[in-house]
Amino acid sequence: MPSTVPTNPRKLPQQDRSKVTVEAILIATARILIEEGYDKASTNRIAERAGISIGSLYQYFPNKESLIAALRDRHVSSMMETIESKLTDLDNAPIEVVLPELVRANIAAHAIEPVLHKVLHEQVPRLNETESENRMTKLLQNYLAKQCDRIQLKNLDCIVFVIERTIEALTHAAVIERPKLLQDRQIEQEISQMLLHYLEQKLAPLP
Repeated sequence: MPSTVPTNPRKLPQQDRSKVTVEAILIATARILIEEGYDKASTNRIAERAGISIGSLYQYFPNKESLIAALRDRHVSSMMETIESKLTDLDNAPIEVVLPELVRANIAAHAIEPVLHKVLHEQVPRLNETESENRMTKLLQNYLAKQCDRIQLKNLDCIVFVIERTIEALTHAAVIERPKLLQDRQIEQEISQMLLHYLEQKLAPLP
């Protein structure tokens, strides 16, 4: 069930000084989450760590949940920028080429602040999905829609869900639990082969 707690920031920073304040708040939030855990990340503790008054924090964020949502959105946005940058020139490439690159890009994205990613994934209660978290779904939907001559679009939502969740679950587990599997790209190859095998029955052969 979606959270009923407001998770939007109270106001967005416009001036440079305000942007610096918000950045300090988000950095302090991340540090406390990593060092002390979610339960210790109170707004008072975050304000103290950021070197500002609690009143200044509340000018931008009405509660702890809105702070966590902003931090999650920034983290996911950074990950998606990494993924999108690696797939920029592959819009028209066949899925046999794109899928391994997508897996490789996701592994690179999960290497961005892996400890913070682990905390956000494992300790923080699930809040409403952010726009950044929908970017991967949209990226896959847009790409696969262009493959309409090779794939059955009536199952597109299900196919996108399976691909996205498989990559996310396995890359997250490898980066956090078994990083040695990343050294020789073994896990990357295994995930790619598994998904390509899954798609074989749904794809028309290349001309």
